[in-house]
Parts: sequence; structure tokens; C-alpha cells
Amino acid sequence: MRKQLMKGNEAIVKSAILAGCRAFYGYPITPASEIAEAAALYMPQTGGVFLQAESEVAAINMLYGASSAGVRCMTASSGPGISLMQEGISYMAGAELPCVIADITRGGPGLGNIASEQSDYHQVVKGGGNGNYRTIVLAPYSVQEMADLTTLAFELADRYRNPVVILADGFVGQMMEPVEFAAKAILPERPYWAVAGTEETRAKMITSLHMGADDLEGHVLSLEAKYRRAEQSEARAEHWYTEDAEVVLVGYGIVGRILKAVTAELRAKGLKVGMLRPVTLYPFPKAEFQKLAERAHSFVVVEMSNGQMIEDVRLALNGSRPVEFLSRVGGNVPSHEEVLKFVMAHAEREQVAHV
Repeated sequence: MRKQLMKGNEAIVKSAILAGCRAFYGYPITPASEIAEAAALYMPQTGGVFLQAESEVAAINMLYGASSAGVRCMTASSGPGISLMQEGISYMAGAELPCVIADITRGGPGLGNIASEQSDYHQVVKGGGNGNYRTIVLAPYSVQEMADLTTLAFELADRYRNPVVILADGFVGQMMEPVEFAAKAILPERPYWAVAGTEETRAKMITSLHMGADDLEGHVLSLEAKYRRAEQSEARAEHWYTEDAEVVLVGYGIVGRILKAVTAELRAKGLKVGMLRPVTLYPFPKAEFQKLAERAHSFVVVEMSNGQMIEDVRLALNGSRPVEFLSRVGGNVPSHEEVLKFVMAHAEREQVAHV
């Protein structure tokens, strides 16, 4: 298939349609608005439905209805809109309803600004809604991955009957790169649990309400077992020169691209530096960190937030190795030169410490 030049936001929609998505409900917000625009253009052309909801609260509840009927569906927003969707996300996780949600992150808190940031990590990865639930979270770092991980998101949503979030910073959503799309998916029949408005499905009940304490406990334990299965099978990360790395750089999204370039430059200078880029933020690739810690002396985490993913890095390492941190916020992106200087200074201190 010939590659197409497009924004990351548009790649999400085209990939979603090829993955069998036939319903998009959303509300435009910068820097995610092109997703709604593309869905409005392409969904009707493929027999699908696009509806601009009156709010993000309405949009997520429309997904609840569409998913209940067995329709592959999605929405997209940015930080403030994702905040409004959190109750509905909790309801869908509780009712075990699959859907895909794209969060193209902007600066916060509150309205913040429309520049790129990575400050939605806690909101999305830890869950901003009530109760004991998780969402599977995928973090693309290129336009090609915006397409590829959207395909994966629909597969995982159906496999685990759970909301899946594509967490991309505004840079990845807005940048343009060539994309090659996967083949059109062959959709399975309407899932056995779906309500189709027919006499045969009239007795089915899709709900997150479990009034009895024992009933709810059993349901939550069932959800927990599902999340444990995902942790065992779905954790993903990209390695770059980590085989003999003494210092491992860690970042996701657009930061991963910067770290890859810095790693290449430092390798050319003879420094044993590598990069580990989490692709799944939940399940977090803990085992990858633990394996690298057997050789690496230290880890350097770079984020466009005040330090949110770094908590998961530290938990994964469990104190076995020191973790340094470089942060930019407010819509600022760490420059190549800034990261290079920080890592070189850290590497020099490491050399002195291990003499």
C-alpha cells in the first residue's frame, strides 16, 4: 500500500475505520480537533456515524450506548475534555464495554494552554474516575505509530472488553509524516454479550451496578484478574542500544524521539548510553526495567510533566538503581542540546562514582 502524508490526528481516524470503527462521538478541542474533523469527513463515507455531541460528557455516554450494541466506537479529546469523560470511562470499565479514546495532551492544569505536554499521565494511566478499574494505555511517538497503535487499541479493547486510551502529546498529533496503513480488518460477528434491540437480546443486561457487597466484590476481582492477564501479555517497550548500556534514558511520546537522537550522539562519543521507550503505559513494562537494571548503573527519565511516569519507573526498579529526572512543562519541549548536556553531566558523575 502506498504511503500517505498526513497528521497524526488524521492517521488515527483512517486507521480506526480500517479497524472496523463505525461510530465516532466527540467534541472538538485543540490540539485534538483534527480527529473530529477527519471523523466527520470519513465516517459517513464508510457507512459509519459521526456525531458532534453537545459536550464531552454526552460523547462518552454515547460510546456507552454504541458499545453496548456491539459497535466498534471511539472518541477523542484533550486534557479538559478527558476530565469530563472520566465518570463515563469508569462506567464503561465497570460494564466491561470496549471503546477507544484518543487523548491528545495539552498543557494544564485547568484550561492551561493549547501547547503540547504530557501532564495527563496520572489522569489516564492511574484512572480519573471512581472505583477499582484500569484503562489500557498506548503511547505513540510517530504518525506511523498513531496508525499502528490505533489498530492495536481496537484489538485490545475487544480482547479485554475494556476502554483503551491512545495517549499522545500534541506534537505527535499535529506533526505530519508518511504513513502506511494496515489492511482492512475482518470484523467478528456481533459479540455474544451485546444488546441488539431484538427479542433474542432483550434479556441481556449491561450495567456497572452491583448492589450486593459480595456481588460487587466478585465483579471487581474478576476485573482485577483481567488486568493481571493484560500485565502478563500486553506490556510493550522499544529498546535502543540497551544491550550494554550503563545509563538508560527513559521517555515516551515525542520525548522518545529526542532521546533516540541523543543516544546516537552519545554513542558516537563512546558513552554507553541506551534508551528504553515505554509503548504501553498501562500495563507498564516493569520487567524491561528490571532486566536492564542487572547491568545499567542508572536511569534518566525525561518528561514533559512535573514527574508522573517517573513514579512508575521508580516502582519498577524498587530502589535497585538511582533515577535522575529532567522536566519541562507549560508546553515547552526539552531540546536536544538540553537533554544532551544533562545526560553528559550525569554520565561524567557516573564515571567518577565507578572509578
